[in-house]
Amino acid sequence: MSETFDEATTLKRRTFVAASTAVAGLPLLSSDRLPAAAPAPADRLSTVRLTVNGEQRTAQVDNRTSLLDLLREHLDLPGTKKGCDQGACGACTVLVDDRRVNACLTLAVMHQGARVTTIEGLARGEQLHPLQQAFIDHDGLQCGYCTPGQVMSGVACIAEGHTGSRAEIREWMSGNLCRCGAYTNIVSAIEQTAKEA
Repeated sequence: MSETFDEATTLKRRTFVAASTAVAGLPLLSSDRLPAAAPAPADRLSTVRLTVNGEQRTAQVDNRTSLLDLLREHLDLPGTKKGCDQGACGACTVLVDDRRVNACLTLAVMHQGARVTTIEGLARGEQLHPLQQAFIDHDGLQCGYCTPGQVMSGVACIAEGHTGSRAEIREWMSGNLCRCGAYTNIVSAIEQTAKEA
């Protein structure tokens, strides 16, 4: 009986897909046939100069470009993740002049001359930052998407001195969401690193 149901369901799905494609009758546009985005007018462009991971970087961007998009799309630093793009998940956390910032919520032009540290700038060559190593030791990641933001926020949490207890760490890390639920291990990694600092 279940076989009959599965065959009928599959047939209906195939029929639906075929029918909807035929009814629409519209060709799919390939990227080379899409209209190009109009470049921003010159009065909306700015040259942004930053020190990113210890290196002087310059980029010309639309004034509306977020720090996150500057890092990912203009400076080829994809380690900082775009999660919610609304400041709610913390996946885009970076350090700006040693303070944690949600890079999706701030404009690149606001940080002229600032020192920005991304996840790519924490390790020293092949040697991981102590908190990166602690995340591995404590299995503080599952899918890994939130991990760069978690690590950057954890580095700031330690530097700010908010590691007096597991409850305090949880409170000061509450702006970083982990959809997989690795919070206990993340707190353990931060706690260990703070004790060894």
